[in-house]
Amino acid sequence: MNPVFTQRYATHPDDVRHYDTEKLRQHFLVDNLMQADQLVLNYTHYERLIVGSAVPVKAPVLLQTVDALKADYFLERRELGVINTGGAGVVRVDGTEYPLQFREALYVGKGAKDVSFHSDDAANPARFYLNSTPAHHQYPNRHITMAQCTVLEMGALETSNKRQIYQLMIRGVVDTCQLQMGLTVLEPGSVWNTMPAHQHDRRMEAYYYFGLAEGQQVCHFMGEPQQTRHIWVGNEQAVVSPPWSIHSGCGTGSYTFIWGMAGENHDYNDMDKFPASALR
Repeated sequence: MNPVFTQRYATHPDDVRHYDTEKLRQHFLVDNLMQADQLVLNYTHYERLIVGSAVPVKAPVLLQTVDALKADYFLERRELGVINTGGAGVVRVDGTEYPLQFREALYVGKGAKDVSFHSDDAANPARFYLNSTPAHHQYPNRHITMAQCTVLEMGALETSNKRQIYQLMIRGVVDTCQLQMGLTVLEPGSVWNTMPAHQHDRRMEAYYYFGLAEGQQVCHFMGEPQQTRHIWVGNEQAVVSPPWSIHSGCGTGSYTFIWGMAGENHDYNDMDKFPASALR
């Protein structure tokens, strides 16, 4: 089965100031993820990050290249990050199997040719969330569990943003060319994914929201600090966050999100911060 493939072109913040709701969603919302037995790839022109998914139910899902990559195989010039948000599964890379439990991650380095995604139980399939970026060097594949990553305790209940940040693919945990990924888990009653709001002009991000109960949504805040916008996001949807945009999410119910970053700087704390009083 051919992959579901879309492209998202980069936008200038001056143009985005004039976007209506429909156009904001067209350019920044990724709402086609987690289709059964289907590889989904959304190619963005922000650092050429690909946001994708694979949900093997009836059969394994193969990581296939597409014509737009002009590559003989998907990871010929790319690296890949995988985080499992569903039932137990396996990622097979050139004959080696990597079992992934819920919230576990796998880094796959440049040059891997045969990659496939498998579920242990079709009634409770694995739901693999994918980020991929161009790579200049071949780093080893690495399975990362929640116990092996760096954990940051952030925020407070008094400011409604107490959370744990699990840095699954970041400098000091696993070597990558530019891709970084992690999980943020909010405490009950907390809603903000990051305050103070910030930009980092040296890298972009994508945010994938999951764990939302039926009928619940997240209001994702984006835009320039003096020109903020918002997008309502459903369960298992993502938002592409340009380097000039702030990023924060307030849910109508509890949720978890995956952040993926790509760019020239691996310093997690490379942020230009803006207090709430400065936002418009």
